[in-house]
Amino acid sequence: MASKYLSSLSKNDYEALTIKLHNIQNQECFICGGEIDLKLHSTNIDHIVPLANKGKDSEENFALTHESCNKSKQDANLKIARTLHTLKKIQNETLSIENKSASLKQVLQHFNGSKFDFKYKIDGNNIQYSFSDLGDNQIYKTEIHTDHLSKEQTCFIELPLEYIYHDELINPRGINNSISQLVKEFDKNNPQLHLSLGRIENNKIRIFDGQHKAVAQILLGSKKLLLRIFISPDIDRLTETNTNAGSSLRQIAFDKSIMRQLNNTLYNERIKQYQVAHGLNPDDYSFSEQKLIDYFKGDNANIKKYIIDSVKHSITDSNDNKLKDYVDRDGKSKEVPISYSAFDKSFLSLFIDNKKFLSTPINDKSDEGLNPRELEINQIINLLNIIAEEIYINKFIPEIGVNRIENKISEGKGDDILDEHLIAFRMSKEEIMYNWLGYFKYVIMNYFTTNGKKFDDKSLFQQKFDDQLWVNIKNFIINLKMLPLWKDKSMANTIFSGKQTYDYWKTIFETGKSHDGVPVLSKPINYVDMTN
Repeated sequence: MASKYLSSLSKNDYEALTIKLHNIQNQECFICGGEIDLKLHSTNIDHIVPLANKGKDSEENFALTHESCNKSKQDANLKIARTLHTLKKIQNETLSIENKSASLKQVLQHFNGSKFDFKYKIDGNNIQYSFSDLGDNQIYKTEIHTDHLSKEQTCFIELPLEYIYHDELINPRGINNSISQLVKEFDKNNPQLHLSLGRIENNKIRIFDGQHKAVAQILLGSKKLLLRIFISPDIDRLTETNTNAGSSLRQIAFDKSIMRQLNNTLYNERIKQYQVAHGLNPDDYSFSEQKLIDYFKGDNANIKKYIIDSVKHSITDSNDNKLKDYVDRDGKSKEVPISYSAFDKSFLSLFIDNKKFLSTPINDKSDEGLNPRELEINQIINLLNIIAEEIYINKFIPEIGVNRIENKISEGKGDDILDEHLIAFRMSKEEIMYNWLGYFKYVIMNYFTTNGKKFDDKSLFQQKFDDQLWVNIKNFIINLKMLPLWKDKSMANTIFSGKQTYDYWKTIFETGKSHDGVPVLSKPINYVDMTN
């Protein structure tokens, strides 16, 4: 909504107001906090609280911003825009330094949190504590409540940020896009209806549920948070409960990658339980996956899921996995080419059998480098790295990204889209990627057959690959990416326009033509020829 006050000002009066705000704000942009040089920067004056939100059209409700910041702000409310800009800065720094999404951990660190241990003692049905590290030597006391069903003990404490940590074990999630709505909601002075949950571990209080609410409160200036704290919890039970809340109970939204990380934690907890129950040392893995399933027979469906999810997590989140930089975890990215859903339905589903569990010891042949699960994980990662090196690294350009690529080409605006970027983008479409990845199975089985080696087609990667097989695999991907269709811009408004079915591309690869007989390839894919 336009400002009548600003419109009424003469040029000199507008410049005077600009200088006045510049001085009030210590020469800093209201949104980004960066320096404003009035001789070098274009600026805007805008309402802090929008007129539509009953903000006043007067000087006390104006702020000075960089023109670029004001044009790109994420909200009409300048206060919210500044808050979200702070979060964006934290997110970008985390991605740059740690190569992962920011979480409550990074927000707490930014706002001087996560510094001190929580000093406490139990006195009957009460917990006593102090915040002496902050100079507050008062001894506080609050009641301990015992849950009648689980027998877990909890209390309610308002904690300074310096005593709060993020629980990366139970809740490894990063901050998602819902945070902006929470910031707006709390900025209206609406109350937080559900408290964040924390637990005490090694004298540190870690938030494992409600991190987005905590982040929103912190971004808006809260120096303390009221938490429900579990005092001596069963970590396995808390992890399982939190995981169920994000899956079967659907109380919170967990994406698949986070679910797998949590299930990996639960798998390791079950291994520890098995070892304790059987009097085994922590480094004794002489039992098999199948024995683990049999032992937890009342929960064997979950155990099976934990085992497979642990394998998938080990592949996806491995530091050695070069392809993970090109996989979108949040589902909203316009900078990376492979959705996590596509990665899951293609790479993980094609190469890992969800129903095959090993009857050999978990550590079988580890010393020889021939452990089936370790081979499976390491060889799939090696395949991902070959694909990353040949198709994506220094070829796919995040600044160009994936947004409206085919449309831009159709509209004659795709001059900045290089061939290598277009190849990577097109080969990453879920229905396309699923089909060309399927040929790797044939390449592997053909090699084993030709060399007289037995193999199980449901667990190909659990058998050690010869060097020559890796050469064949690399040759196939090189020849595949050189097919003319990937960089043919004339196909932008035909076969590459919109999402096609899996069968559509299966037909193209097997016949060279689309369902309606339109030639796409000069000849069908011959995976044997393409390995040479």
